[in-house]
Amino acid sequence: MRRRALGGRALGALALGAGLACAVALPAAAARKVTLVVVSQADDARYAKRRLELAYPGQPQGRALEGVQLAVEDSELELRDAGIELQVREVLLSGAEAVADALRQLQAEQVAHIVADLPPPALRALVRGAEDGLGAAMVFNTALPDDDLRTGGCHPNLLHTAPSQQMEADALAQFLAGRQWRKVLVLQGPLPQDAALGAAWARAAQDHGLHTVATRGFKLGGEGAERDLANVRKLTGEPGHDVVAVLDSDGEFARSVPYATQWPRPVVGAAGLVAQAWHPQWQRYGGMQLNRRFRKLAQRPMQGADWSAWMAGKAVVAALVQAPQSGSAQQLQSLRSGMVFLDGFKGQRLAFRPGDGQLRQPVLLSHGDAVAAMSPLGEAAASGGCPAAAPRQ
Repeated sequence: MRRRALGGRALGALALGAGLACAVALPAAAARKVTLVVVSQADDARYAKRRLELAYPGQPQGRALEGVQLAVEDSELELRDAGIELQVREVLLSGAEAVADALRQLQAEQVAHIVADLPPPALRALVRGAEDGLGAAMVFNTALPDDDLRTGGCHPNLLHTAPSQQMEADALAQFLAGRQWRKVLVLQGPLPQDAALGAAWARAAQDHGLHTVATRGFKLGGEGAERDLANVRKLTGEPGHDVVAVLDSDGEFARSVPYATQWPRPVVGAAGLVAQAWHPQWQRYGGMQLNRRFRKLAQRPMQGADWSAWMAGKAVVAALVQAPQSGSAQQLQSLRSGMVFLDGFKGQRLAFRPGDGQLRQPVLLSHGDAVAAMSPLGEAAASGGCPAAAPRQ
């Protein structure tokens, strides 16, 4: 009986060994290769050397490539299990006029996943060209908060991982209302982008019961009488306000406002307490580990624009992994349905709004050294939005 049992075990071992040998001999299934292209512009003023050295609050301090690369590295196991090899490649445009040539190249390579780190003219040209020439290619805006990209100027192929101007204004207004700092003195710049910030702030203030005591325009580099338009003490001499809100899309004037006001008042907006997607000192919900990984990869702190690029990479991974064999049209439709949830290390699941393609997300309120608060209702409830539209096949 013992001999028979041993023999049975030996035969079983031989059979198992033969099975393993066959398994080893079988060739592994080839991974499906997908290209994720990061498009940026070489002469983008946001990345001028001097501007990067100044490091204005809430402004990017490096290009989007590293954030996307980190997202793919973080998702290596998921992609491997789905049988996908996701390759990240950068396309650096010489200028906005180079968009057409880049689109022809992407079309020839059948690229359907694009992360756009571009100024407004180039982004609009890229999105229009992608809709016409790349069919259902998805384009992620990781850089621009402009509300008009999410309302009248939005496109079915365009998704936004960067928070909008309205989301950031709402986050600050909610915080001020919660602290009962309801009387606001507004300092607004002369640029069209500053006017857009002013419109977003006016809506947020009305929604959250804030009162604008006065709006004062500022201007840098003035001479004679215009010199006073850069004098912070004179601009903030209006009595009876609780807080100063600085609406400065450029950032140069705003950095001079904290501790320079006529009255001892907190400053919010483009300096002081700033609303942004991410902060290098955010430590909750895994934020510390994410900041460490990004710093190791990019050799710089993770800023809001970097987080937005990272989220775009994670969104592409989620769409690919959820349905590995589906085409880009189905992937885009899935993301825009609002039913694909992402972990942005902010304590709740994130998803894209079906109407305008904006990523719903909490907004961090931070100063230079730390995060003071997180707005759980950072998105505008119904800021116009876009009519639902299916991407072109």
